[in-house]
Amino acid sequence: MHPSLRSVDHRPWPLPDRPWSWRQSWRDLLFAHWAVDAALVRPLIPEGLALQEFDGTAWIAVVPFRMSGVMRRPLPDLPWISAFPELNVRTYVERDGRSGVWFLSLDATNPLAVWAARRFFHLPYHRATMSLEHDAERITYHSVRESARFEGIYGPTSDVYRAAPGALEHWLTERYCLYAQDARGVLWCNDVHHAPWPLQRAEADIRVNTMLSPHGLTVPTSAPLLHFARRLDVVVWSGERC
Repeated sequence: MHPSLRSVDHRPWPLPDRPWSWRQSWRDLLFAHWAVDAALVRPLIPEGLALQEFDGTAWIAVVPFRMSGVMRRPLPDLPWISAFPELNVRTYVERDGRSGVWFLSLDATNPLAVWAARRFFHLPYHRATMSLEHDAERITYHSVRESARFEGIYGPTSDVYRAAPGALEHWLTERYCLYAQDARGVLWCNDVHHAPWPLQRAEADIRVNTMLSPHGLTVPTSAPLLHFARRLDVVVWSGERC
């Protein structure tokens, strides 16, 4: 049994009744969340999905991290292919009572990963030039492509804790499916599973952030809500039409 499957009580719905297809680990991850006017985000959500709000406010996140252990079951890790930096821009949606993540964009260095994610998950991946460096407890992160750039230094400022159900940080992070739309306009849902997020409070010096610009959005002037996670092991099921 994959370690991620040992705990299921925290899930909002049961595991799928079929084997998972992919595994991966998310490491050195920063959640940088901003509250945004739902009217600005709603046009970016396809028909068939509802934009979610928390206490009347939509949220959008820029999430830099690195992937490791990325591989289709039951294959082993492969050099260069199974580990790479990634950065996504996301917001939160639901369909038929299932809350999930909607990705506005995802950047990665690995061209094979970009191709596979577009092919198998219908996700809007882009190839970018990226780097991630460790300095004690801090991560220095750079990502650039033609229309979007991120530069920042971030790290944890607290011990690990679990978000309390009902709290904003729980609503933002504890999500167990992702939605996508293929080139024909068909909506897909991928179930994911992992242990509850091992969150830490965080600080960040975000020096450049134009990741929202390609979507017609600007980064709010308010300070972001920041969380860090050192590692989370994840399994992913193949997509199903919604």
